[in-house]
Parts: sequence; structure tokens; C-alpha cells
Amino acid sequence: MASTYPFAAIVGQEDMVLAIQIVAVDPTVGGVLVLGDRGTGKSTAVRGLADVLPPLKVVAGCPYGCAPGASAGSCVQCQAGASSKHKVEIRPVPVVDLPLGATEDRVVGALDLEKALSQGVKSFAPGLLAQANRGFLYIDEVNLLEDHLVDLLIDVAASGENLVEREGLSVRHPARFVLVGSGNPEEGELRPQLLDRFGLSVEVKTPQDLTQRVEVVRRRDQFERDPQAFRSTWAAANQKLRNKIVAARKRLPDLTLGDEMLHRCADLCQRLGTDGLRAELTLMRSLRAVAALAGRKQVVVDDLRRVAPLVLRHRLRRNPLDDTGSDARVQRALQEVVPT
Repeated sequence: MASTYPFAAIVGQEDMVLAIQIVAVDPTVGGVLVLGDRGTGKSTAVRGLADVLPPLKVVAGCPYGCAPGASAGSCVQCQAGASSKHKVEIRPVPVVDLPLGATEDRVVGALDLEKALSQGVKSFAPGLLAQANRGFLYIDEVNLLEDHLVDLLIDVAASGENLVEREGLSVRHPARFVLVGSGNPEEGELRPQLLDRFGLSVEVKTPQDLTQRVEVVRRRDQFERDPQAFRSTWAAANQKLRNKIVAARKRLPDLTLGDEMLHRCADLCQRLGTDGLRAELTLMRSLRAVAALAGRKQVVVDDLRRVAPLVLRHRLRRNPLDDTGSDARVQRALQEVVPT
């Protein structure tokens, strides 16, 4: 199995690193969309995420990784045995790649042909959505994903369940995951329906600081020459980051936003003309997660300045009379709502 580059060893790209940590602390924030230049560490960051997430307790043998003792959000088999004591096993948080060329059967699951042919039994072979339950589903070049898979993902992301009805099978199983997508915007745009399913959006660029560029190249070279030694060097930093995420998760339930901060969030979204109320909800959850990561018991104004561009930049309507970039529009509205 190929070694992953340590998440803690990523140089720069602060917005991307923060966005991934936010959804690691609170998955209800939604997915993360990372757009930008090639070779800027987008895939590296996502694939290194599993190393800094605490492992999951799952029902032993469950193909969907259901949580022990949880009836809601579990598969039929685990619900049926919820009253009895399940055997428990520990698994790493799944970070599943969805390749662009994947077939629908590979994604949603299908009839297990081997059992059907050898035993004459109709059995369900779970797909990538089942593997990603309670974890992360990563799509590189998400803007090039075929339309029928986009429609499928939108439905599953909204419901948290995957329904498969084909070849005489009717299977419903949990599929709750954080959707993470990366791509180069020059190669095509995302459909608005899918774009809206990403809680946070990050724009990454090639670093222009010479010292930073040299450090990126140096670390990557060290990793490629001896992956295990490099991972050992960064193991303590990765563990520290994991402890930070675990502590933030514990702190999260006690964090609330006061009426004044909620009013600022709503005012900001109204000024920018975002559709619906999903922007406010995502902003509220992101603010709590950032405060929890910082070890604080309350949200401060600087948190709003920090996360508002991540939450709002991809939710703005295009204004033909205003060619200002989305980041500039968010910053302008922030200045009006929370002047420096």
C-alpha cells in the first residue's frame, strides 16, 4: 500500500488546510471544494487527511461501517440487532477515491456476480458510496464528472442514503459522507446543483514566495526518497494535529453563537444576495468549528472574517454589472458588516 504524504507536512495553503480541518471537526458543515492550479497539493492534502482523524468504532463485519448501538442511520442488519450487543472493531476513517471513469455499478453497488454464478444467490456487492459511509468521498477533477454521476451524488448527499433497485435487488443503506472535490476551473465549471452541496470552497494558487517554494520541493523530495522515514519525522506533528481535532470535537457541543453574531451572519449573506438560508447555516457551523479548533469557548469577529470567504465565495450570483471577483465582493461586504 502506497504511503500518504503527512498532512502536517503541507507547506502553506492555509485556506485549504483550515477548510479540511473544519469539516473534520464538524462534518455537517458539508463538503470542501478545492479549485486551483495543478501541482499545488490538492490531492495530497485530501489523501493525507486519514492520518489525522481518530479511528472509528464500527460493528464488526458491517460493510457500511455502522456505529455500534446506533439505530438511526444504520443499515437494516445493524438496526435489527441494535438491541443486542454487537462485536466492535476499530477502523480508520475511510477516505475513498471516486475515479472519473467509474461506472454507476461501481459507485452505487450492484448484484454480486460471483455469488450469483457460483451459489445461485442474489447478493448485494456494496459500491464506493458504501465504503465512504461515515468518512470522506474524494473526487479529483470533479468538474469533469459525468452528469449521471453528478445527479446520483446530489441525491445521496441530500438524503444520506443510497437506494439501489436493479437486477431484482432492492437495497437501502446509509451513505453519509463528506464530499471533497478538487479540480482546475480552466477545464470546466461545476453544475450549480453540485456546487451548492459543498459547504466550503477554497482557491489555491502556486506559491510565489521563493522560500516557501524551495521548502515544498525539499519536503517532497525527502518524502519520495524515503517515505517511511519522512512519515516518522512528521508523526509527532500529525498526532498533535489529531489531538487538536479530537479536542475541538469535544468542545463543539458547548459552543453557541450569540444573537449579535447570528445577525451579522444574516446581514452579510443578505448583502451578498445568497439564495436560501444554507449559507447562514454553513457559516454558523464553520464559525463554531474554527472557535473550537482555536480552543475558545466563544466565536469572535475575527472568526467571521476568516471563514466568510470560504463559505460564501462559491454562492454568489453573477452580476453582469459588476465584474469584481467573488473574494473582493465578500471582503467588501465584510467591511460593511464588521468594519476594521
